Amino acid sequence: MEYQNQIREAVFYKRPNRFLAEVELDGKRELVHVKNTGRCRELLQEGARVFLEESGNANRKTKHSLIAVYKGDMLVNMDSQAPNAVAAEALSEGKIQEIGEVTFVKREVKFGGSRFDVYYEAGERKGFLEVKGVTLEENGVAMFPDAPTERGAKHLLELAGAVEKGYESAVLFLVQMKGVSVFRPHEARDPKFAEALRKAAQAGVKVLAYDCKVWETGFCLDVPVPVEL
Repeated sequence: MEYQNQIREAVFYKRPNRFLAEVELDGKRELVHVKNTGRCRELLQEGARVFLEESGNANRKTKHSLIAVYKGDMLVNMDSQAPNAVAAEALSEGKIQEIGEVTFVKREVKFGGSRFDVYYEAGERKGFLEVKGVTLEENGVAMFPDAPTERGAKHLLELAGAVEKGYESAVLFLVQMKGVSVFRPHEARDPKFAEALRKAAQAGVKVLAYDCKVWETGFCLDVPVPVEL
């Protein structure tokens, strides 16, 4: 996925709330929109190099959105709105090897009480893919979530319900960086989500994790990451 608007480099200063960040751009302080409402405290440190996407909407209160940040030498995309598009693109191109080649892909499809991120067909096979963007990394371990998510646990159990009705189901943890060695649910942060993930896996939901190639103006799915439940 490549961002279509201009990308600018800036320096992070502080985050007054979960929607806004104060950065230094061209020697001036500016408030920008943060495209991730998670905590991201390990990423948004004062002095960090960040990348901003310029908005195409002249009426918007903030001219730029924060989409990526350097964590040391590692560039992390933290745009929570982008993983669904990246996953759908990779699925269409047959790059998610556990699912394989598909013939039809549609985003945002309602099923039961949930709206799943992607629906796909491959001949007689029909399935759902739920996508979770991952930006939390500690010592090479990627983890999700970085804050409790009742909605996320609900989606996992409804994926299991789809399996009971004959659909394929998978949850994809899209690690928005390179350099991780394993993915685990963040048990300490959200034990209910971790338990729901294990129950979903036992019910036949595929639990997948892939890392990403990240550059200043975009990112794409790359290779599988081992999953430990």
